Amino acid sequence: MASAGLAPTVTLLMVARFLTGFAIGGTLPVDYAMMAEFVPTAWRGKFLVYLESFWAVGTIIVAGLAWYLNSVMAPEDAWRWLLGLAALPMLIGLLARFGIPDSPRFLLGRGQDARARAAVDTVARSNGNADALAGIQLAPPLQQARVSAASLFSGSLSKRTILLALVWFGLSLGYYGIFTWLPTYLRAGGMELADVYRTTLLLAFAQLPGYFLAAYLVDAVGRRATVAGFLAVGAVSTYLFLSASGAGSVLATSALLSAALLGAWGSVYAYTPELFPTSVRSTAMGLMSAAARVAGLIAPSLGAMLVTGNLSAALSVFAASFAVAAIAAWSIGTETRGKQLEEVTA
Repeated sequence: MASAGLAPTVTLLMVARFLTGFAIGGTLPVDYAMMAEFVPTAWRGKFLVYLESFWAVGTIIVAGLAWYLNSVMAPEDAWRWLLGLAALPMLIGLLARFGIPDSPRFLLGRGQDARARAAVDTVARSNGNADALAGIQLAPPLQQARVSAASLFSGSLSKRTILLALVWFGLSLGYYGIFTWLPTYLRAGGMELADVYRTTLLLAFAQLPGYFLAAYLVDAVGRRATVAGFLAVGAVSTYLFLSASGAGSVLATSALLSAALLGAWGSVYAYTPELFPTSVRSTAMGLMSAAARVAGLIAPSLGAMLVTGNLSAALSVFAASFAVAAIAAWSIGTETRGKQLEEVTA
């Protein structure tokens, strides 16, 4: 990301941004799969939602930085500083990964019981209780064959894979379709650039209540209902945004939409890794992330209709994508709340 800020040409900027996306796309699926395997059952749902909520924290910081940098320097310099500063957390994340052991579940499945024991002991020491698991015998390792994405489309996993792919695709299509173009839409409506940055910052803050509510609901009503419910609210909010008139109502409806969609993101990141066995958990997360990225590629073209006079058509498509995703989430039919991973994925 830092290299993107130093890019002398548009071509090199695009190459640098491609590499940034490639790297992030490879790390996120692994992160959530590993955390699902490390965290105790009672905390797993809310923990994964809170983990995803740092997306909103980062959005708030970046939006605030963009607003500030644009106010103190020329726009042609501000974006370079913004990219450079945004690279610092990625460096911290890289260093943090060196201190995280491999998943004991994964190691046991590969017959590497000594490394699994070492990983468990490392976690115990990190929590200040080195002897907590000393006398506990780890489950006998189950040998697991090498897996591929094709294994997700066979047997009992095929239904979950297809329906979850629809959820991720529909959520991503609508989310990026709306919010990628929203600043441009606001500018086209006559809003000053400084006000656009301020609105973006406020919408980022609106994401936090969505995450907090999702963290509560995934344990209070269950993962499946939470994902489907937030997506349904997203579909309704899209039409409320369409009918909004005046700056205040536009801000209110877009804030509601932002909260609903980020609540959906948080809960789907908690739900998805729980639905697959350890042997394919990271593969499944990678496949779902790929479905979301495909939608993200399509979304800007549809979102362009927001600023070319086809607002109603564009938002109808996005509302429909949320509605289809909600139906798909509910149709999965499996609830993972309060269950050991093996109970759900066996």
